Amino acid sequence: MTTALGVVVFAVRGTGPTGAIAVLIGADGERTMATQRGASVGLRPDDLREEWLSGVKLIHVPAYSLFAEPLASAARAAISLVREGDGLLSIDLSSAAGLTAYGTSRMAEELRGLAPDLLFATMPESEAIGLPMESLARVAVLKLGRGGCRVSGHDIPAPQVSQVDANGAGDAFAAAFCAAYLHGATPVEAAERAVEIASNMVSRTGARPG
Repeated sequence: MTTALGVVVFAVRGTGPTGAIAVLIGADGERTMATQRGASVGLRPDDLREEWLSGVKLIHVPAYSLFAEPLASAARAAISLVREGDGLLSIDLSSAAGLTAYGTSRMAEELRGLAPDLLFATMPESEAIGLPMESLARVAVLKLGRGGCRVSGHDIPAPQVSQVDANGAGDAFAAAFCAAYLHGATPVEAAERAVEIASNMVSRTGARPG
C-alpha cells in the first residue's frame, strides 16, 4: 500500500522460507529470472484484514499471484474488497512462461471474470495469452521495453538513454502509469509519464526510480 508519505507494509508471518530471485542478464541485455517464491504463496484469504484495503483506490496484482493456491484465493479476496469500495483493478501478466504453465485459456477466462480496468503485458506475454488485450480490459498497455509502449492505438516512444540496470523497470512503469491514471490522466498521458519514469530508472544502478 502506498501513501503520500511512502509505503506501508502489512506483514503476515509464514512458516515457509523467504522468497528469492536470480536475475540472469545475457550479452544482449535481455533478462531471464529464476524465482523461488517461498512463503509468499502461502498467503490465505483469512490473513487479510478489511481495514488494510479500506479506501484503496487501485489494487495492482501481478498474474503470479493468481497462479497458485492459497495465494490466488487471497488475491481474489483482496480484489473483491477493493472493488466493493469502488477501487480499480490493475493486472500485470508477469511472465509468458508462467502463463503457459498455468494455462493461457484458463488465464484468459480468469481475466474475463475479473474484468481489470488496466492490463499490462510485454509482447511475449500478450502473444501467449492468444487474445487481443483490448478484449480483456478497459485499458490495455503493451510494454515494448526500449521501444516504449502501446496504448489505445498509440505508440509512445521511449527516450534514448544509456541502459545501466533494467531490473524493476516494468514495475516502475506500471506504478507510474497507475498513479498518473488515478490522478486523472488519459491512458496516453499516463503512458507518457510511465515511459519517462521507467527510462530514467534504467539509466542508474538499483531497482528504484529517481
